[in-house]
Amino acid sequence: MSQQGTPYRGPAARAPHDWAQALATVAGGLVALIATAALGVWAAGADELPGNAFPRVVAAVVVLAVGGTVDVSADAGILGDARTGLAVLPLSVTLAGALALSAGFLRRLRHRAVLSPRELAARAARIAVLWALALIALASFARQSFALTPDGALQDIGELLGASPRAGFRADVPLTVLFGLLWLAGLLLLTLAVSRRAPLPAALIRYQEPVRPVAHAMVVLLLVCVGAGVIAGLVVAATRGRPAETFAVILLGLPNLVWLALTLGMGATWDGAVRGPFGLPVPELLERVLRTPEGGVLNLGTLSERDGRVWWLLAGAALLLLGAAFLAAVRSPARTRLWQHAVRTAVALVVTVLTICLVVRVQAHYGLSLFGVGDLGGELSAEVSLSPRLWTALGLAALWGLVTGCLGALLARPVRRRGEVEERS
Repeated sequence: MSQQGTPYRGPAARAPHDWAQALATVAGGLVALIATAALGVWAAGADELPGNAFPRVVAAVVVLAVGGTVDVSADAGILGDARTGLAVLPLSVTLAGALALSAGFLRRLRHRAVLSPRELAARAARIAVLWALALIALASFARQSFALTPDGALQDIGELLGASPRAGFRADVPLTVLFGLLWLAGLLLLTLAVSRRAPLPAALIRYQEPVRPVAHAMVVLLLVCVGAGVIAGLVVAATRGRPAETFAVILLGLPNLVWLALTLGMGATWDGAVRGPFGLPVPELLERVLRTPEGGVLNLGTLSERDGRVWWLLAGAALLLLGAAFLAAVRSPARTRLWQHAVRTAVALVVTVLTICLVVRVQAHYGLSLFGVGDLGGELSAEVSLSPRLWTALGLAALWGLVTGCLGALLARPVRRRGEVEERS
């Protein structure tokens, strides 16, 4: 008993409670991931897949969403060779899980003023252990094989030879655990960087002032883009028909689309190609540019040749970036100099655009060759790709950051918090 009569809770007494908190955090993240993936996959029509594959497809989508690896395989039997590849992130699922995990992690810290490095590491380690167990279970479950039913001559040949092509997927358990833990570590670090009130170890407090305002502003920027995309998607679903397809895009890949649009509005260029019966979940305008024999280039210039309204992306990006810079300046101390706002905003925006370029890129290919002779066209050959011109995008991000950082700081001067004295720039 303590002097006030309160029972002392030592390490042994705290351990079950701490593990329960970690379990609640991981469970909340898993519920958000699985629910979003299940609704998106259901809207996309995967509930009609044979062999009760729906839950396994959901597990595979969750694995992809947290940075795991899913190997897509194909077996053409004696018909020939099949080549497959898949690299894509369902960022709507990723975002839902990230928000839930971050909220659970911060909720456990809300009553703390100071946090020692040892305690922070212990909290993160408990979450990581439970997260690794969840990843092992998901990756072990995410595997399925399907028989393909081609039409026309290929079907006749398959029936004649008594063979039919098959395709399937299988999550790589070790790589999923490795990349899933790296994803979790990055998420927890970002959560601490963004939160204004989360306690930090004493050694990190000096980084709070230059990092947290701009980090928070960049996260708000990305979430505002997603919010605008949700509104636009609901309008499209209500007015243009095929609501199931629209909801599938919203629940699986909306950030992929709106963050791509943000970089296009900043002047970035993306290279891509769409061949075969499959396509990207993008507006028809973008797919028309990419669906050419040699592939296509996405930027404001190429898109405006087909629809002049795309220049609104430039105006929207300018407004959003200026708003983010203003928010960062308002949350920064008044003593922060103008050039410091500009540099910090530029660095933060470069990191943000780099992240977008890494997570939005797409590479998917399926090809079936008959007796080793080329890819067959039609329904059994497809390619979808999208990749940024990285250095151009990062250079533009630095320029946008410097300009909007200066303007945001100037606009924030009249709304400084009371009691602070501003220094001259």
